[in-house]
Amino acid sequence: MTTSAKPTLPLRLTEGYAAFKKGDYLRERERYEELASEGQTPECLVVACCDSRAAPETIFNTRPGEIFVVRNVANIVPPYEPDGQYHATSAALEFAVQALKVTTILVMGHGRCGGIAAALDQDMTPLSSGDFIGRWMDLLKEPAEIVAEDPSMTKEERQTALERMAIRNSIENLRTFPYIKAREDAGEISLNGAWFDISSGELWALEPESGEFALVDS
Repeated sequence: MTTSAKPTLPLRLTEGYAAFKKGDYLRERERYEELASEGQTPECLVVACCDSRAAPETIFNTRPGEIFVVRNVANIVPPYEPDGQYHATSAALEFAVQALKVTTILVMGHGRCGGIAAALDQDMTPLSSGDFIGRWMDLLKEPAEIVAEDPSMTKEERQTALERMAIRNSIENLRTFPYIKAREDAGEISLNGAWFDISSGELWALEPESGEFALVDS
């Protein structure tokens, strides 16, 4: 027997849930039941930023179970380091590639990323004594120093440049994972990059041949 507890969530969330149950859930009820009984089989893993303005499920208009998403500050993929420490992103990669057998990995960055801004601002005061953001963004220390020292770019240009460099850097780090590199070499998985402009809604895809970003036709 179940009882209805008094809601303790913020009103906006309970109202949103009610709208979901009466709308999207009803339309996709069979889909949810199928996913519950048969499990998930997404073909694509998206590594995205945890920024609330750049949700992959919204940007790509996906159905439940279509994409497997891991989000962190600045959509960073760390290098392969089986060192006994806690690695949430690496754990998600391992599950998506080894268990779910995804055939595509997309690293998606976005404009006006706060993590990237922190990497460029060497004088930024840590938000706490642990400075978890600062330590995390040290993964981009070298490219950040290169961009910050370029006098030919404006502040906004440096921001965009590092956002896109971070995507390339994460793709290279993906190749340090032995099982990802082996599957890519065998043609069983593709590694992709994209950059989303929050203000315009434009999506730019990384061209594998040139290494440049090209606007995706909508």
